[in-house]
Amino acid sequence: MISINHGEFADPWRGPKPMTQIPWIHETAIIKDSRMGEWTVVGSGCEVIASDIMDYAYMIKDAEIFNAEIGKFANIASHVRINPTNHPVWRATLHHFTYRAKSHLMADEDEEANEISDWRNSKRVIIGPDVWIGHGAIVMPGVSVGTGAIIGSGSIVTKDVEDYTIVAGNPARLIRRRVSEEVADTLKRIKWWDWERTRLVAALGDFRKLDATEFAHKYGEI
Repeated sequence: MISINHGEFADPWRGPKPMTQIPWIHETAIIKDSRMGEWTVVGSGCEVIASDIMDYAYMIKDAEIFNAEIGKFANIASHVRINPTNHPVWRATLHHFTYRAKSHLMADEDEEANEISDWRNSKRVIIGPDVWIGHGAIVMPGVSVGTGAIIGSGSIVTKDVEDYTIVAGNPARLIRRRVSEEVADTLKRIKWWDWERTRLVAALGDFRKLDATEFAHKYGEI
């Protein structure tokens, strides 16, 4: 057997380019018409269009996000798709030559008022703070994912996901709650994701050693 160490990691946790307060964006990522908060990460091969990425949220690699609000401290695994665009099922054809006629050299301009674009833009996806979206999951247009929720790998989410629940499957269904409703309510009242960075650093030991219930007891007076 030959010992091999080849290549460089393409992320800020293991690679040569560390995180900073300024958004960390891999050179192969595409970001258009979007805004990003502090300590955010967009990994290799990701595409972010018309979206807001809040503080500390990250996506690993090859994720595609369109017309979405990604909450603080969101954890997005590789190959996740958020808000894949639908096609006009009410028309005689599903093909985009009808609304991208200019690209197909079939008209001088695309549709006036662009009905399809307006329709797609009306279906914004909202991802709450501290959400974990597993590898290869798809969140469909117009869906809201609640605070602290988990979406299992490979799931297709077609309906809203409640706070602090775990969903999985195709279509995604409730598996169980992450924490009790009482603890969830307390965590939402604490809103640790809105704390200043100095307070987060001061509480780092508790984030590490306390479970969610213990943390809620300490900081929220259950």
